[in-house]
This record gives sequence, C-alpha cells and structure tokens, in this order.
Amino acid sequence: MFSYSTPIRIHYALTDQMGVVYHGHYAQFFEIARTEAFRHLGFTYKSMEEMGIILPVVDLHTKFLRPVKYDDLIKVTITLRELPLHHKIVFHGEITNETGELCTTSIVTLYFMEMATMRRTTLPQQMKDVLLPFFQANPDTPH
Repeated sequence: MFSYSTPIRIHYALTDQMGVVYHGHYAQFFEIARTEAFRHLGFTYKSMEEMGIILPVVDLHTKFLRPVKYDDLIKVTITLRELPLHHKIVFHGEITNETGELCTTSIVTLYFMEMATMRRTTLPQQMKDVLLPFFQANPDTPH
C-alpha cells in the first residue's frame, strides 16, 4: 500500500456564502495530493506526458462528512490500496482537519492512456518499478 499526505491551508476564495469550502473545490484538493504523491515518487504529469501517457479522471466519488472552513489547515491523504496492474489506477482519499477529524472521503479512478491514440494502456514500467516495493510483503519496512 502506498500513501501520501499534503497540507493545504484554506484561503477565503475557496469558501462559499455559508463560510465553508465550496464542494467543487474538493476534486482540486485530491488532485493536488495526487500530483504531490507522483512528485514524491519521482514523476510529474509532465514527465508522464513526455513518456506519451496521460491520466484522465474517469470516475470520482466524494463523501462530505464535516465542513472545512476558511483558514483551516487540512491534510489531504491519498492511498493506493492495490498496485495498478492494468489500465486504471484507483486513489482512495481522505481529508482531515487540524484536530484529526475525518471531513471528506473520495475514490478517484484514472486511466493510463496513450496520448497519441487516446487508447487505454498499462501502468508504465518505470512507475511500476517505483511502486512495487510498497506492495511487497515485508513487515520490517514502514511505508
């Protein structure tokens, strides 16, 4: 299993008239976490595009449990529970507030696609090589 967390401070422009984060922004929060997780692994969307791979979102489920408000410092965590072996990669997400309360959950599915043909493809070998150690059974290795 691979997990990565990133903090985000909520600025005023992200809130709605009710003083809470507008629901449409949550997809961006999970996108930021995925982008930073890829960067942590040594990849960027740009580097994947240079390999001829794009990653469109094909499915997004979000559950709102608690409001997030202006100036809150949230932690956005994404987790890969399974090594992506085929054309899709599924991220499970959580947003917690400063006191550790769970505020939002998500499941986001992206497809690996060839940029030139717009056809599905598999996980690039370079990324598989980096992710594989997180999914190998070794109780002595923290992830």
